Amino acid sequence: MTTTGAQQDATGSTARGPLWWGRRRSAALDLGLGAVSAIECALEGVGFAEAAALPVPFGVLFGLVVGAVLVLRRRWPIAVVLVSIATTPAEMGYLMGLVGLYTLAASDVPRRITVTLAGMSLAATFIVTFVRVGQDVSSADFDPGAWYVPVMAGFMSLGLTAPPVLLGLYIGARRRLMESLRERADSLEQELSLLADRAEQRAQWARTEERTRIAREMHDVVAHRVSLMVVHAAALQAVALKDPQKAVKNAALVGDMGRQALTELREMLGVLRAGESEKRATVDPVPLAAVGAAAAAAAKAAAQDGPALADIEALVEQSRQAGMVVELALQGAARPYAPDVEQTAYRVVQEALTNVHKHAAGAKVMVRLAHREAEVAMQVENGAPDASGGSAAAGLPSGGNGLVGMRERVTALGGVFVSGPTDAGGFRVSAVLPDRVDGRDGVPDRVADQAVAE
Repeated sequence: MTTTGAQQDATGSTARGPLWWGRRRSAALDLGLGAVSAIECALEGVGFAEAAALPVPFGVLFGLVVGAVLVLRRRWPIAVVLVSIATTPAEMGYLMGLVGLYTLAASDVPRRITVTLAGMSLAATFIVTFVRVGQDVSSADFDPGAWYVPVMAGFMSLGLTAPPVLLGLYIGARRRLMESLRERADSLEQELSLLADRAEQRAQWARTEERTRIAREMHDVVAHRVSLMVVHAAALQAVALKDPQKAVKNAALVGDMGRQALTELREMLGVLRAGESEKRATVDPVPLAAVGAAAAAAAKAAAQDGPALADIEALVEQSRQAGMVVELALQGAARPYAPDVEQTAYRVVQEALTNVHKHAAGAKVMVRLAHREAEVAMQVENGAPDASGGSAAAGLPSGGNGLVGMRERVTALGGVFVSGPTDAGGFRVSAVLPDRVDGRDGVPDRVADQAVAE
């Protein structure tokens, strides 16, 4: 275990390896230092025993025990320093004192404790050195002066105390900085992973939105045109033998409907191919954002190339040619709107008329289009279906997605959509769209009520 383990052990945390060592080489290092310190203290214990008039084996044993305490430096650095201070008068444990002060300064022990113990070690070393140097000077044949003993004691005490403490403080600060940088790197890695997940979610959402938009466009184009073709085909079958001229007219209308449907499908596929090309061109530098950008570009291009409010009269005329009684009422001065607003308004009217062909054959229809100050409103209302209508026999299928698609289109632009049966047995579809797409703050419910009441 490195000195990081010493910091963790000094604060009381559990070591990750055997005992308090995290790695085998850390244990080997501490055991080696402990053995060297024990040998040193054992040798110095001989002189201590002789000076104290004690048996030499006692001094050697005492030195072995004291020096072996260095093995505990990572677990209890304070105890190691205290033992080294206590044995300073016996002039043993120099290695234990140096290593103990370094380990204490590098650990997470509070700085006040480190400073206190370092001061105690400095004072003990100074006193012992002062006494020893004074004894040596008194036994010498020359007098170096009064300043010699304190200066030498100061140099010796500072030399044995300051270097390990300063080195330990530096290593501890560097280690804490590295730990902080490592934690910050881990945090940044987690944030990047989270951002990547969110980007993937946004890309998936963009793909889903694009698929939904394509499904709505296909439904609007195919459902309306094919529904009119089926209605005309049913009328053609009914009058083919009785009125050949009318049958020819209906056949021409069926052809026109089919060509218009193919034209709109080609335009839609062209927009999709353009969006796909743009996505492939941008997939290398921004692989996740390209999907959303391509989807937005395709949607914008589709809105610019799609139908507009000016085409509603032609749309109504097509339903009239199919035998539907349709009345169109325009209110307010016509003006240009954003492309997606005009296309959405057109699709709402188109889908509402398609639903009348499917579910209310022979019913009279009222189409209202109102240009207001900051919005455009549209309403398609039909009366009760006529059971004898020719379209009822055509067997037009219904997927149940028409109203859902209209609501999605309108609410996506910040508008309001309301639909439901009328008291007369018919059905009403109303929608209000803001003048500009950027103003998506929502439309109050009273606007919807006003559209329904008209």
